[in-house]
Amino acid sequence: MMSGPLAGLRVLDVTSVIMGPYATAMLGDMGADVIKIEPPAGDVARRIGPSRSEGMSAVTLNLGRNKRSAVLDRSSDDDRRTLAELIRGCDVIVTNLRPGSRRRLDVDWDSVRELNPEAILCTAQAFAAGSTKSEEPAYDDVIQAASGMSDIYRRAHGAPAFAPSVLADKICGLMIVNSVLAALHSRASTGEGQWVDVPMADAMLAFNLVEHLGGGTFDPPEGEIGWNRTLVSNRGPHRAADGWICVMPYTDENWADFFRAVDRPDLAADARFSSNGARHEHNAVLQAELAELIAGRTVAEWLEQCRCLGIAVEPVLDLDRIDENPYFAQRRALIDAHHPTEGDYRLIRFPMDFSGTPVTDYRPAEPLGPRLSAMRWLSPGMP
Repeated sequence: MMSGPLAGLRVLDVTSVIMGPYATAMLGDMGADVIKIEPPAGDVARRIGPSRSEGMSAVTLNLGRNKRSAVLDRSSDDDRRTLAELIRGCDVIVTNLRPGSRRRLDVDWDSVRELNPEAILCTAQAFAAGSTKSEEPAYDDVIQAASGMSDIYRRAHGAPAFAPSVLADKICGLMIVNSVLAALHSRASTGEGQWVDVPMADAMLAFNLVEHLGGGTFDPPEGEIGWNRTLVSNRGPHRAADGWICVMPYTDENWADFFRAVDRPDLAADARFSSNGARHEHNAVLQAELAELIAGRTVAEWLEQCRCLGIAVEPVLDLDRIDENPYFAQRRALIDAHHPTEGDYRLIRFPMDFSGTPVTDYRPAEPLGPRLSAMRWLSPGMP
């Protein structure tokens, strides 16, 4: 049995690509027994990124860890019966199939509830189940556009854009985990399972609007949509004399200390920078001043100066040099591991810590599994 706070929980993973596998990987990291169902050709994620052998990509080595792989042919009656047996024996079923595909595979809520009324079914697709758009396909880029994430880039830089990351997939993966854990908490007191639907467009819109709904919060509006502190085009890390750094005075006291440290009493006395609201309103000007000041000293000098003043500061991490970063080295952010077929590789460490039920086990990602009966998967002695 795996260690961790979810040890003893069994999860059926009927997901693909990034969002669902990311969510179930976290559940597996926390100790859940995750059974990953894949088509005969394997999950698309098996072919995302570099690999040493077919079907064992860099993405799969991390998102496929702590899971047991089983191949089920959706067109096979035998495999459909096997899937039903798996549902009867699982606490949680996670799927990103669209509603029609769920019904055809009998992993819709009516079918799951009939097989296992205590199960938690978590569905996650582009648009809400039951909506007029529920059957429309979408991937991360489409959801960034549909949820207004791309519009935030337009407001900051003049044209819509995509984040250089599968941001929607990963954020919605986190929301899947949150929703599943909440449903399990409810089951602990009621004894009943339930269906949790995580529509990506809704989840990302809510995520985007936390700070950006702004003046649109009120009726009638009390200002514009968007938070100016984050929308100015020149906001970002600044170039120091020998590298890139983020210097972030935040409170009134921080800014007063910073202006004194750089010998700029004129900026300290400037009404545009005297309060949080004023700084946000004039953030483009403030960022330009900050860029000019930071260019005059080295990264090491800024680190020493800002840390002495209690001002938040960090150099920009070069992802090629994670191993040289003292903090991430101390945290073992990347774990040296050995895979039985893929050799030596680096595993992304589960980033949270539990004092009583620590996460210590990382089972290597499996190659595409064989077609096995449910009785083997659910037998008490099965490793």
